[in-house]
Amino acid sequence: MLTGVFLPELLGTAVLTLLGCGVVANVLLAKTGGFGGGTLMINFGWGLAVFAGVYVAYKSGAHLNPAVTIGLLASGNDLGGDTAVKAVVYIVAQLLGAFIGAVLCWAAYRNHYDEPETSAADKLGTFSTAPGIRSYGWNVVTEIIATFVLVFVIIAFGKTPTQLGPLAVALLVVGIGASLGGPTGYAINPARDLGPRLAHAILPIKGKGGNDWGYAWVPIVGPIIGGALGGLAAHAMQYV
Repeated sequence: MLTGVFLPELLGTAVLTLLGCGVVANVLLAKTGGFGGGTLMINFGWGLAVFAGVYVAYKSGAHLNPAVTIGLLASGNDLGGDTAVKAVVYIVAQLLGAFIGAVLCWAAYRNHYDEPETSAADKLGTFSTAPGIRSYGWNVVTEIIATFVLVFVIIAFGKTPTQLGPLAVALLVVGIGASLGGPTGYAINPARDLGPRLAHAILPIKGKGGNDWGYAWVPIVGPIIGGALGGLAAHAMQYV
């Protein structure tokens, strides 16, 4: 389970988070080459981050996301062996990988994080998501819908002969970001938000401000519900 699940999920999620948080840092942090690149650059950057992460974690099935793991369980996939233990291994590896990826992103942009021209909100925004309009109930609804689409379509991919593999998932993430990402920043992945938020909390970043823990439950609860619903819907449609 160490080399078959834990390490691939840890490394794959670390790569995903490094490149994903990295593109946000490139757009938001002052004096970077990509400063002001806009949301579409972020959307494509996250899509390519997923593309790379899936290849790194191919040996484990490349969940890279607790919502995907939960969705697969809800769809009837037993993950093989002791399902409950294996699910915990997946999720722990994903959280740890996301934390490591965020720390590596900080190291790559170390000097830019300390620039006073960048606001505390933008510094936090390179690590974790935040709503455009804070309305916890509706923010959760947005994350449920976006994660439902992610998990449902990923499972549906498995029943099609396209052979696009990671590219299909990458394009799906770009599409979700471009169409449903505006209200909440489309966490669609509890590990992707919580791991980097914890990294932000402990890293020595000048002027970083708070961690917005009051919102932090939204990108956890919303994706978990959305992932479970996506898996149940895929089961009902007999995609598994």
